[in-house]
Amino acid sequence: MSTPLYQLKAEFFKTLGHPVRIRVLELLSVREHAVSEMLPQLGVEPAHLSQQLAVLRRANLVVARREGAAVHYSLTDPRVAELLAVARAILSGVLAGQAELLADLRAATSEPPS
Repeated sequence: MSTPLYQLKAEFFKTLGHPVRIRVLELLSVREHAVSEMLPQLGVEPAHLSQQLAVLRRANLVVARREGAAVHYSLTDPRVAELLAVARAILSGVLAGQAELLADLRAATSEPPS
């Protein structure tokens, strides 16, 4: 019996559920990167980055290409970049709504009770 689509989606989003993996995908959304280029931008140990890249490879979100001693990564599907852009837009809207609510709360607490 096949796995229900909602379960596959949940597994997909679990794969995205790590800040380092999200940042890697953001970097790769711009262009291919060598591991050595990503390390300073991510601020993690090489072993940790290697683990996160392995998770992304197993999920078929990134692909590796060896060039001499360097390993370069790229997205397997440009729609991953689109997904990250949509997530950013959604979060911007949510945070804007929260900022408005916070401003309303602050204004309400600074007014004397009637």
